[in-house]
Amino acid sequence: MKVYNFGIIGAGLIADFHARAVAELENAKLAGFLGATSERSQKLADKYSVKCYRTLDEMLADKQIDAVSIATPSGAHMEPAVAAAKAGKHVLCEKPLEVTLAGIDAMIEAHQKCGTVLGGIFQYRFDDAVAPLKEAIDSGRFGRITYAGVYVPWWRSEEYYRDSWHGTWKLDGGGALMNQSIHMVDLLCYLAGPVESVQAFVGTLGHPQIETEDTATTAVRFVGGALGVIYGTTASWPGQFKRFEITGTKGTVVYLEDSFTIWQFADERPEDQKIRERFGNVKGLGGVADPAAISYENHKRNFQAFIDSLESGEHFNISGSEARKAVEVILAIYESAREHKIVKIR
Repeated sequence: MKVYNFGIIGAGLIADFHARAVAELENAKLAGFLGATSERSQKLADKYSVKCYRTLDEMLADKQIDAVSIATPSGAHMEPAVAAAKAGKHVLCEKPLEVTLAGIDAMIEAHQKCGTVLGGIFQYRFDDAVAPLKEAIDSGRFGRITYAGVYVPWWRSEEYYRDSWHGTWKLDGGGALMNQSIHMVDLLCYLAGPVESVQAFVGTLGHPQIETEDTATTAVRFVGGALGVIYGTTASWPGQFKRFEITGTKGTVVYLEDSFTIWQFADERPEDQKIRERFGNVKGLGGVADPAAISYENHKRNFQAFIDSLESGEHFNISGSEARKAVEVILAIYESAREHKIVKIR
């Protein structure tokens, strides 16, 4: 069994999540950290008894490293991702891949050209309840899907926005949508299908000191005709659970955190009651008000799936082009709100 050595670029909360995930995998090993400040990266390196790299070139020149994970501010993903590809390193990048489609496309192109793998982190896809929901959708149990919507009514304090990048266009790429709600936008694309067009309103209502939106509502039309809603905010004290709703002519499911509050189909099957029993209780707070409260368990699953794809040579499900979709939708939402018009995606 090959053990894949990872270097982590970044030295904040999410970099620590990545390190904890790698440390617990049998076929992964943490090589070291590179941070914007040597003090923070050294602190993490000491915590995990690994190397602290002083420059990106030094990390990428380390022949023992097979892959790097990127956990820097969102608007600083492209440069290390492209450089890693040129150095022959695979990349697993925290959401969003980048804050512009041009940046994402440059990352995808670099890895395609160099024969390395670019993957994204959307850890909510690895929630236990997502698999049976995906199977129910793919097997047609909803009949014709008529509606799908996601809701992220979260809270972030003023202290959260006091650092140098949260709530900025340059490094955060947006606000409640691009940073927090993007996970559920990804689930919407993954489960309900491609988004055809959006019409949106956004506002900065609870945190007037930030550049970006802290509240957004969007009407959605999917390819195939279904309608939907995207609602995301960091101005809903004290923060509530994230939710995904999907309904059609033969079924309805409401997904709340990693549970189902409704699981009903016209063609009731024996396994339905088992699913309701297994996923009937809401688990955890999911970071509704505190990012540190989010479990790293699904990051571990995300890393394992990425390593499995490297080992097998099979396509990684959250490829660069797949991780691009949520960003494309969110940028279309911003354009719609700015231009006061419906924006077509496909």
